[in-house]
Amino acid sequence: MSLALITSQLKKQGKGLPPVESWNPPYCGKIDIHIKANGDWFHEGSAFKRLPLVKMFASVLIKEVNNNAEEYFLVTPVEKVKIQVDDAPFVLTQWHWLDEKESIMQVSTNLDDEFILNEAHPLTVSDNGDLYVTVRRNLMAKVHRNVYYQWADIAREQQTNNGTDLVFSSAECQFVLGSI
Repeated sequence: MSLALITSQLKKQGKGLPPVESWNPPYCGKIDIHIKANGDWFHEGSAFKRLPLVKMFASVLIKEVNNNAEEYFLVTPVEKVKIQVDDAPFVLTQWHWLDEKESIMQVSTNLDDEFILNEAHPLTVSDNGDLYVTVRRNLMAKVHRNVYYQWADIAREQQTNNGTDLVFSSAECQFVLGSI
């Protein structure tokens, strides 16, 4: 499996997100692509230098969960290759309010995915306190530390049966940053 072959297959797909859910290609082995915890992509130890290429590969990234183990694959209509992901394949790096009432928050990732923080794209807190947002399908973005601190500034304290939570809202959904 070569990077050039995958690239040529993907270029045939056109713009927008490909329908990877409808593809069931055979597994073709591993390819030496590694997504670091900070969101940087590497091939054979060298960083990808072209963002459009990374975005193209990210558009065909899928996650499968088998026996509580997460595995990541790049898929095309004719092949499926396994890659390594340290944490989450995306990093949530920016946010802003879309309205003057500060009720709808748009967020974006290191690969320029933009979406509303809402029920379809919820914020979750891992067992160790890390924050993640669902980007698409079952792929997550880890919330960058700077975004977390900005959200902590706008969050309010809310008393619960378990103590005090830090919460904020977007698109009529309430999200918990953590407990204090």
